[in-house]
Amino acid sequence: MPTLSPSSLLSQSPYQTYVYSYPHKTAYRPLQARSLSEIWSTEKRDALFLYIHIPFCEMRCGFCNLFTTVNHNDEFVNQYVKTVQRQAHRIKAALGKVQFARFALGGGTPTQLPIAALEAVLDVAEETMGAKLAEIPISVEVSPETATIEKLQLLRDRHVDRISIGVQSFIDQEVLATQRRQTSTQVQAALMRIRNLGFPTLNLDLIYGLPGQTIETWLHSIRTALQFQPEEIYLYPLYVRPLTGLGLSDREWDDSRLACYRVGRALLQAEGYTQVSMRMFRANHTPATSSPVYCCQADGMVGLGCGARSYTRSLHYSNEYAVNAKEVRHILEHYVTREDADFDTASYGFALNREEQQRRFLLLSLLSNEGLSVAHYRDRFHSNLLADFPKLQQLLDWHLASLQADLLLLTEAGIERSDAIGPWLFSYQVHSLMTQYTLK
Repeated sequence: MPTLSPSSLLSQSPYQTYVYSYPHKTAYRPLQARSLSEIWSTEKRDALFLYIHIPFCEMRCGFCNLFTTVNHNDEFVNQYVKTVQRQAHRIKAALGKVQFARFALGGGTPTQLPIAALEAVLDVAEETMGAKLAEIPISVEVSPETATIEKLQLLRDRHVDRISIGVQSFIDQEVLATQRRQTSTQVQAALMRIRNLGFPTLNLDLIYGLPGQTIETWLHSIRTALQFQPEEIYLYPLYVRPLTGLGLSDREWDDSRLACYRVGRALLQAEGYTQVSMRMFRANHTPATSSPVYCCQADGMVGLGCGARSYTRSLHYSNEYAVNAKEVRHILEHYVTREDADFDTASYGFALNREEQQRRFLLLSLLSNEGLSVAHYRDRFHSNLLADFPKLQQLLDWHLASLQADLLLLTEAGIERSDAIGPWLFSYQVHSLMTQYTLK
């Protein structure tokens, strides 16, 4: 991965890599095994994020690089759920007294599970881990084919208040180009079921830069999505290798994606949506929450299931990562055959020294509309932000960011280049590990 100079933030592609966390999972490596009880003993545990990963899908989309598989049967699914149950008991014992402020069920496609297995996973969160599902925000990812009325009703009965669904496009030909089988008719029927059951927050994911997509078809997809009054909409740029299925030069593809992003942003803002990050837009009618506050820059995450990551301030850990179907299956088979005691330690991940913790705080703050508070940074690290990271001044000089009193905020030009600014702020160590990583 190249290290971008300030000028290249404007002259090169704004699409370098999506930064949703730091460090990236391809920077993880084998670690000397450490006890989870020791790892968590000095951590704040009163506002954690609980995440359970379900690595099963009915199909693998052409753009997907998630840890998931389409090769599974009921027997293996049941074995997987039983292993999550075993893992949960060991992790809860290692954590001790804990309070969860958020819970998410992702994948993969959690609603790919049979309904009994889906209920068992929710029981893991509530009964084993102690998450108070009636009191905290809960998000579950679904697909149009698996969002049946029975499964949606179960989720609503168990206090799920946010449903996220990958629509990608309401143009059938564009969806087919991503190797998805769904039709616009199926998607709209699923959205009606979700809305009729009264989930407080509906999130729709849409993708721009698809083969054959035009500004007009892109706007059609957004306008169709708006008919369902979603509380959240994510606009994702398509990430594939240049020329794959597009028949465009790199420059043309960048121009196409940037044009779609800009008209999509303008339409959503005109419809009363606030831009939270490059991708996320939140409606003004989104319900407020009175649940415990979770701060992704400071609070930890506990991951269950094969493919889940866990975060403490100084250590991020998980199992190994793969995309290739054979390698994913190998990792999954190893997971379900582990002894209970194997879940007591972490042996794969990334240890964050002081500098890496600072970079994580910087990235997760700056790439959102909350901005990076100089005072909060000073309180956390007892040092000066611009002295620690003088290259941030270059964002100000290039009008990609502004300093408003205490707050460093990306400008409109900076927000649309988030996927270039993010990797520009990665450490040399993380860049090097990501470059050396061989994807399996």
